[in-house]
Order: sequence, then structure tokens, then C-alpha cells
Amino acid sequence: MQGRASVNRVLTRFPRAGMVDVPRSTVVVMDVTLQYFQGCPNWEVADARLAAIAAERSDVTVTRQLVESVEEAQRLGFHGSPSILVDGEDPFAAPDTAVGLSCRVYRTPEGPSGVPTLAQLRAVIAQA
Repeated sequence: MQGRASVNRVLTRFPRAGMVDVPRSTVVVMDVTLQYFQGCPNWEVADARLAAIAAERSDVTVTRQLVESVEEAQRLGFHGSPSILVDGEDPFAAPDTAVGLSCRVYRTPEGPSGVPTLAQLRAVIAQA
């Protein structure tokens, strides 16, 4: 599934009724993780933008993950604060993006920024 809500139809056999088409709604939940470290000046802006998206979409859940040490950053492959993972993948990270406890810079239409725009976040979530 592509991270979007879908409706499945299942055929259920009822005695003496044959096969009956019964709709069954299945919502596929997309996990968005906000990784950050204390003192990052941009994680709360990212958090507010992700909360706005989660309010618009019932299929999106947002969790926060505090990264507390260089060792943890290395283990997680943390690309700086704030990092946003969609279903465990960082859609904004280039293959050569450094790992560590640092502030992250995003390319936005307005120029470099400490957080992706709301439109950029909506786009990567829609494509997931």
C-alpha cells in the first residue's frame, strides 16, 4: 500500500445466500517520526507543521524521538535536528548527508531553512 487509505472488498460466503460483496474499510497508517535534540531551535516549528498535517489526515501518526547523544545519533543514522522520517525513511536526506548531533539545513523555495516548508512536508507524505 502506498500509505493511503483504501477500501477493500471481500467476498464472504453466507449459508444459502451464495457469495455476497461486503465492503471493508482498511486505513493504512503512515508513521512520521520527528527526530530532534534538546536545544534545537527548529524542532518545535517542524512539530507544529507535522501536527497541522496530522490534523488534516487521519492516516498520519506523528511521534517524537529525542536523540540524546552522539552515539545514539550514529546508531540511528540521525542527519541532524530536526529530521523527519516517513515510514522509517528520511525523504530529505541525500546519500552524503552527514550523521551526528547538529542543526540541519533544508533547501526550500525561499532558500536555506532549519525546517522544510509545510508544502514540502505535504508533498513527501503524499508521495509515501
